[in-house]
Amino acid sequence: MITAKNIHKSFNGLEVLKGVNLEIEKGEIVSIVGASGAGKTTLLQILGTLDTTQHIGSELFIKNTKIQTLSAKELAKFRNEHIGFIFQFHQLLPEFTALENVCIPAFIKKTSKQEAEKRAKELLQFLGLSHRLHHKPSALSGGEQQRTAVARALINNPDVVFADEPSGNLDSESAEKLHQLFFDLRAEFGQTFVIVTHNEELANMADRKLIMVDGNIVE
Repeated sequence: MITAKNIHKSFNGLEVLKGVNLEIEKGEIVSIVGASGAGKTTLLQILGTLDTTQHIGSELFIKNTKIQTLSAKELAKFRNEHIGFIFQFHQLLPEFTALENVCIPAFIKKTSKQEAEKRAKELLQFLGLSHRLHHKPSALSGGEQQRTAVARALINNPDVVFADEPSGNLDSESAEKLHQLFFDLRAEFGQTFVIVTHNEELANMADRKLIMVDGNIVE
């Protein structure tokens, strides 16, 4: 599903990633852990195509597509159709309902309103939010907001979902439910998950735990 070769990244002369090599199989749940500043989020953003590496010899393949060969327009289309994102802060648009927030990526994909809303309602029901469809984010609890963000990440049936500290802003009970949810989603929809986390419980639940130290994966 994902092959990353010799991934480097520098900011203002400081080398943050120092030649990361990584392979992730379809349907795998992989956690990435490490101290702050180890390069976890930078790596996740490059793997998720939100950031780029200009280093000669760096290569990133997702679903056998070489990401560096795509134009900006092609990359945006590829990201919308194949990749989902879950962030620590839900990033829901406050003026829209849960249902409307979930539908946004589908509308970008040019999915019809009827089809998008049908899929969004199915996901929200699966996530236990069928009674909250028409509530705006301010009327949802933290756990409900994050589950809405998960539904938004899944609306276009992405092949891989990238999550950056997805439970970092939740209480322990909501975090536990969210962690189990990733495995339920993998069982139901077959998605691949790559999760950056400081939560040891979540990290240890994954099929593989990768540890980053000083810009590289050590195990």
